[in-house]
Amino acid sequence: MDTKEYRQPIVCVLGHVDHGKTSILDSIRGTTVAKKEAGGITQRIGATDIALSDIEKRANIPTGKSKLTIPGLLFIDTPGHVAFSNMRARGGALADMAILVVDINEGFKPQTIESINILKKFKTPFVVAANKVDLIPLFTQIRDCNFQQMLKRQRDEFVTELDTRLYNLVNKFYEYGLPTERYDRITDFSKNIAIVPMSAKLNIGIPDMLMVIAGLAQRYLEKEIEFKDIEGRGTIIELMKEESLGLTLDTVLYQGSLRKGDTIALNTRSGPATTKIKAMLVNSRGRAKKLLERDTVYSASGVRILITDKLEVVSGSPIIVVNNGPQDAFEEILKESQANIPLSEHGVTIKADALGSLEAVSYELEQKEISIRSAQIGDISRRDITDVATLNEPLDRIIIGFNVGITQEAQETTLTSDVGVKVGDVIYSLVEDTEKWLKDRKHELDEGRKKRMAIPSKLSIMPEYIFRAAKPVIVGIKVFSGRIKVGDTLIKSDGRYAGTIKSIRDGEVSKQFAEAPAEVAVSIEGVTLHRQIFPEEPLYVDIPESVVKELREEKMDENTMLTLEEIIKIKRKENMFWGTKT
Repeated sequence: MDTKEYRQPIVCVLGHVDHGKTSILDSIRGTTVAKKEAGGITQRIGATDIALSDIEKRANIPTGKSKLTIPGLLFIDTPGHVAFSNMRARGGALADMAILVVDINEGFKPQTIESINILKKFKTPFVVAANKVDLIPLFTQIRDCNFQQMLKRQRDEFVTELDTRLYNLVNKFYEYGLPTERYDRITDFSKNIAIVPMSAKLNIGIPDMLMVIAGLAQRYLEKEIEFKDIEGRGTIIELMKEESLGLTLDTVLYQGSLRKGDTIALNTRSGPATTKIKAMLVNSRGRAKKLLERDTVYSASGVRILITDKLEVVSGSPIIVVNNGPQDAFEEILKESQANIPLSEHGVTIKADALGSLEAVSYELEQKEISIRSAQIGDISRRDITDVATLNEPLDRIIIGFNVGITQEAQETTLTSDVGVKVGDVIYSLVEDTEKWLKDRKHELDEGRKKRMAIPSKLSIMPEYIFRAAKPVIVGIKVFSGRIKVGDTLIKSDGRYAGTIKSIRDGEVSKQFAEAPAEVAVSIEGVTLHRQIFPEEPLYVDIPESVVKELREEKMDENTMLTLEEIIKIKRKENMFWGTKT
């Protein structure tokens, strides 16, 4: 290999679903991933390199005239901010740069915001692809060109509408503290994020995007992309099983070089381990889907590695060449494999498919101020359900599963528990579902607590409905305010005991509660009619002093609040400070 000053910058593509992430990758690669590949065997590794000569050709720049000295760009083929989070290196993101795809017609959507949050978290520089310009009204048909060529073919009305939509996009980014501008209007790229209008469908603006990324990487990421011919470091982005080869590791080599026969350290389900590189395959250049075997691979590259040992390798694991001993590498792998998630004594439980997924989901939950009690990798098991079901705090009894399954035993256990289980593969939907579950559960608990709690209520016995005078008193009553329930203690306007409600009937139906206004029959124990209590005199539901503040904060209906104040006055006849405790 000719010595290069820089390695290829590694680029990821992020954005909202259906905004065109995969289409942009297809246009960049000149491929169609939707088509089934030959023989059912995956012919490409999960990263595609675009040579500098190809970039210059697409931009109509004569070879050697562009002033670019990077060898090209390496694109991660799996789009999305979750994939971005799972691809880790050096304690941060694997990608040196990112493309944030935004539909210029739809603007910001939930996953757009999630992607921005992730890019901010990892401090990853990015360029905005304002996709689907071909759907702007009055678009004049053209394809396979750069942005300026497209613009020259358009009517003034289209150009005006394009500027309006770009202006709206710029304003939206500004709300998130991000200064942006159309790439050809920027004079200082260190102060503005470039927006490249494009159509992935019609292959418009792709040359502009490639040139902007390549230029920015070379100018502002010199230190990060400087090539050093040292022992290699990479990240496993996918585990593949080929019939003829067995388990192989699709890896992005981001530093140094790998050689056939190298001893490498990586992470397995039982902890860090070492193995040797048996063979390596890389993508061929161009559109032909072909893998080539290599004895040496230099960064940055996508490489499929066949190892000598049968190991349960963990996806997302670092690969570190350790020809001189693995101890330091093992410590680094263990550190890299620990989730950086702040946990609380109370909160939700998260299960996800990979470490980066856990962190991505956790980050979004943190933005919504939802606490996390536990975060682990793996499917949701019966043990998970039973553990969460025994938690004392009802709002903690929820499990969120991202890109994971639920075992049959766990599903069966869920049917007989009050554990909420929310699973899916879109973070914003999971977060929305979790917020709704917590809100509904809190409302349910509040309602249950209210039903158990004595509510300030005012009532009186109707003289025309007296059925029994004692043991127990059975009478018809009129409820003027609040809500009476079975078990409520009654008091008179002078504070004296007026009996306990033992049952409530509305016609032939027995009830536990009766909301004002209501006329119902009740049985009252502990008193005798015409001795301790009398028809038409006001009676009140007794309430403990400890709930007065809570009742005031509940802001119940006006009649109930007036009754509360009446009860406080009654109680203060004996204790002038009653109801003032906080």
